[in-house]
Amino acid sequence: MSNTTELAIATASEVASALSGMQTGGHEQVVHFYDQATGLKAIVAIHNTHLGPALGGTRMWAYKSEAEALTDVLRLSRGMTYKAAITGLNLGGGKAVIIGDAKNQKSEAMLRRFGKFVNGLAGRYITAEDVNISTRDIEYIAMETKHVTGLPEILGGGGDPSPVTAYGVFLGMKASAKEAYGSDSLKGKKVLVQGVGKVGQSLVEQLSNEGAQVWVNDINQDNLKAITTKVSGVQVADSATMFDLDIDIYAPCALGATVNSDSLSRLRCSIIAGAANNQLADEDIHGQMVKEKGILYAPDFLINAGGLINVSVELDGYNRQRALLKTENIYDAAMNVFSIAKAQNIPTIQAAKHLAEQRIDGVGRIRLSY
Repeated sequence: MSNTTELAIATASEVASALSGMQTGGHEQVVHFYDQATGLKAIVAIHNTHLGPALGGTRMWAYKSEAEALTDVLRLSRGMTYKAAITGLNLGGGKAVIIGDAKNQKSEAMLRRFGKFVNGLAGRYITAEDVNISTRDIEYIAMETKHVTGLPEILGGGGDPSPVTAYGVFLGMKASAKEAYGSDSLKGKKVLVQGVGKVGQSLVEQLSNEGAQVWVNDINQDNLKAITTKVSGVQVADSATMFDLDIDIYAPCALGATVNSDSLSRLRCSIIAGAANNQLADEDIHGQMVKEKGILYAPDFLINAGGLINVSVELDGYNRQRALLKTENIYDAAMNVFSIAKAQNIPTIQAAKHLAEQRIDGVGRIRLSY
């Protein structure tokens, strides 16, 4: 952990938890930032830089505690490493979280101060947008550091990466259908999309255009109103009973860990494929449970990589067509994961992690960490 004047004061138990989490996950660096003047409390986790500088978005969330935020950023940054590796990017994995209520606490001053902190990491970490961070917020961060991507289109960036993320998930879902049903057509398939923020809404539109029957669920009533107004035929699923629906595909597109012992005891689907990070509450336990139930799981860090691909393209000069073409590789990559999992009789999450780790280890021998 960083030990500069910018480090927020932590309790002994929090320090111990951070060190334990870093060691377990193989993280290279975790930095706590605190700025009293702007109210900024942030954590940056750099998981792995063997393939290149760590790239990952910044999420702002009203965590219940710093310990909860730390657990989240450690898991998310690790997922970014796998995401970059398995999609062939020359980037490592990192993530940042800002602790606070985005609606009431976020400000230009806070974001610019965060940009200064990111700049102090000297390029080991490149930030981008994530939950509750917009392209406008990225503009503020970019005023203080060049180690940022995901700028608005008017400034030469790729703009909102959500449509590209959704496109990758859609392709991963089609690959899953090909594996499970013998055809990648989603026409007539019954799909539950849990979480209809920007990515979820774009995914629903693509599913509807293909002729799928779509149910949606979200804790945000404005999101539900927006998507049901925009796309005809979409039905709203109640949170208490959504896992009991007779569906073909479950698409988690909100926060993680919705694939757990309780939901798996109720889910009646053939495929789990969505945009959320860390969908499995426990990768080992629930990865195996999914397999034993005969459900095909499309690893989250593989099929939701479109957003990362989109912002990575911006680093070399943004081109939307190039971003979409790179994202289309998700379909073949998913089919490869399914093939390996079947041949080795292992959960798909293990097959995907093995592929990512092989690339990290192989290329890591000839590159220096950042």
